[in-house]
Amino acid sequence: MTKEEIIEMAQRCGLFGIRPYPDNTYSEALKDFAKLIAEKEREECAELIPPQYFEFRDRIRARGQQ
Repeated sequence: MTKEEIIEMAQRCGLFGIRPYPDNTYSEALKDFAKLIAEKEREECAELIPPQYFEFRDRIRARGQQ
């Protein structure tokens, strides 16, 4: 994950700059940011697993659905 990707995710959640959802509190914005970071990290980890082990890739991706 690049620095630019992290900054973009923080901006999307309204942590700085213009807040896309003005009624969100700062703690809600932090939760949204944490979810985006975790989702990106899970996907990057899943992509490291060779395709023949697809069941492990699916398990990693499914963690975000829990």
